[in-house]
Amino acid sequence: MGAIKKYTIEELKARFAELGYTWFDYQFIGIRSQANEKNKFDDLFGVVNGNSIKWYSCTTNPGTHWLKTLLNKAGAALLKAGQYINGWKIGMHQGSYEAFVQNTPVTVYRDADMDDIAEETAVTETGYFGINIHRTNDKGVISQLIDRWSAGCQVLNNPADFKEVLLNAKATKKQVFTYTLLNEF
Repeated sequence: MGAIKKYTIEELKARFAELGYTWFDYQFIGIRSQANEKNKFDDLFGVVNGNSIKWYSCTTNPGTHWLKTLLNKAGAALLKAGQYINGWKIGMHQGSYEAFVQNTPVTVYRDADMDDIAEETAVTETGYFGINIHRTNDKGVISQLIDRWSAGCQVLNNPADFKEVLLNAKATKKQVFTYTLLNEF
């Protein structure tokens, strides 16, 4: 993982207050890296539980494969920074394993220039796009490149980390989960 800052609870609460977001005792927070390295897992996924936060390596960007091979003619999906209250629930990712699946509409940028950099564009769309929070492989190997692992999803590249996040989320007995995506600040 690069030099992206792992923020404290106090820093995050201050940022949430600036943005007018609601703070929850249990929630997910994504930090999109300013570095925006091509096809790299250079972002952070945090789990807030009470007064603590645990950070994991992830991507909040689509991989090179989906930036150059568009699933949607309007462009690859890049989740817009914002707070998505109750936006995800536990369900099946592509029918194959448990993950956090989109529960409410989200807003995405549509990047259609077919280069290998995920970019915020003037084109946005709001709806259900299958923007899930999931893992990469099931082999326990930490993935180094995003490639096909994300077409717009928030993806943890260490399957063991994702398993820990999922088990801890299940232990809360919550039915829905809030995710707030912030740009690195």
